[in-house]
Amino acid sequence: MVKASMQAVSPAAAAVAVGSPPAPAPRRIADLPGPKGHPILGCAREINARPFHQVLEDWGREFGLMFRFRIMRTQFLATSDRDLIASLLRDRPEALRRSRRSADVLEEMGTRGLFTAEGDEWRRQRKMVMRALTPEVIHNFFPTLTMLTERLRRRWEAAIAAGHPVDVARDLKAYTLDVTIGLAMGQDINTLEVEDNPLQRDIEFLFSRVARRLTSPVPYWRVPVLKRSVDRQADAAAARIQQAIFGFIAEARRKLDADPALRQKPANLLEALIVACDEEGSGFTDATVVGNAITMVFAGEDTTSNTTAWLIDFLSTHPQAAAGMAREADEVLGEARVLHDFHLLERMRYTDAATREAMRLKPVAPLMAVQPTSETVIGGVTVPTSAVVFLLLRLSSERDSGLDRPEEFLPERWLVSGESGDDPARKLFPFGGGPRFCPGRYLAMAEIKMAMSMLARNFEVVRVEGAPAAQETFNFTMTPSALPVRLKARTA
Repeated sequence: MVKASMQAVSPAAAAVAVGSPPAPAPRRIADLPGPKGHPILGCAREINARPFHQVLEDWGREFGLMFRFRIMRTQFLATSDRDLIASLLRDRPEALRRSRRSADVLEEMGTRGLFTAEGDEWRRQRKMVMRALTPEVIHNFFPTLTMLTERLRRRWEAAIAAGHPVDVARDLKAYTLDVTIGLAMGQDINTLEVEDNPLQRDIEFLFSRVARRLTSPVPYWRVPVLKRSVDRQADAAAARIQQAIFGFIAEARRKLDADPALRQKPANLLEALIVACDEEGSGFTDATVVGNAITMVFAGEDTTSNTTAWLIDFLSTHPQAAAGMAREADEVLGEARVLHDFHLLERMRYTDAATREAMRLKPVAPLMAVQPTSETVIGGVTVPTSAVVFLLLRLSSERDSGLDRPEEFLPERWLVSGESGDDPARKLFPFGGGPRFCPGRYLAMAEIKMAMSMLARNFEVVRVEGAPAAQETFNFTMTPSALPVRLKARTA
């Protein structure tokens, strides 16, 4: 099917109806406006000087809805046209794939799974992973989620009682890692209280190396004589993580064999993946399970902790929003300190709205990189398969949100539709869009609601006086440089 926004270059695509004016010839990427760059390096220097996403967003404001730039020999096209982005997201995985650089780097680190799969392989893996992330699986995991949230509450309460500052950002990362490992692999590694867990060290180290490789202009680590010690350490960490997960798989299989009822109601993602893998004719192996388990950790830990951190940062400067969240937590939780009823998550409407607003202004994925599977026309521009297309997700919302006072943090805008009845959620892409919509969305929102309702019920967020504002940094996700807040126990 030929689409107005994106079509394969072919005689049929160029045909026009009799009597209609001829369609304009597609432009080349070189015809677009954009930064000039160095004759050899292209725009590598400009990109390395500042956070990558901010450079692209500034170029988008300067050069318009579509612009081009170059790094070395690679051509890049970037767009912040919201309608075009929505159309392109719907065209995955047939017409567009994840950028080859992203897929190759992740697969080198052992995360060959749904995130990097394409075409028919993606469809098969998507079906398997979606079975492992259903609301029923999350429901079965909920007692563990409650326990981990209670552990976070006790840690913060004990630190405040002892007069110690709470490192909120660090604890959020540990909490989300514990949750993700718990759901993905059925293991309680307790990085929240035990800060020297070997698996945690390997995961965090590997995550940092993935981010570094994704932003490196040249994949030097693929040349043996250029490979540095830190790259060999990354390879070793990846091997240890895979070995650990193979051990978790063996343990999970023993549990499934001992309790066959778990095959009908798996308690975690690993068990659900194993059940799908073991079905006759599935075509999956334990290597597929390992790749998707690691993908789950990479996709869930940093994104959820950073979204929660940005939300807390906003609450520290918007006392009315903080008060609204506290009122809701008091009403929904009652005398409880942590949410214990899975079904009450649906009543956290204000927390949900505040989270959406934080994701609108500070999305952990402000951009996305894709590549066409064949030479294609995108927005009237011929794009070869060698070119990378950046979808500027946040800038597209900034340009065409249709929201009142879009620069302000106003959770209330999510509680009612606008006068036109248009849903603000349709303006945003915090979990991607189209067929490759993030399968972990339900878990992420449940986790954020659990942590934030606990925080709002028991603590107050206070801005650290004189502390510099959190700055946006960008590696694999958009992360706050610091979280200039402190917690104190609620007095009422």
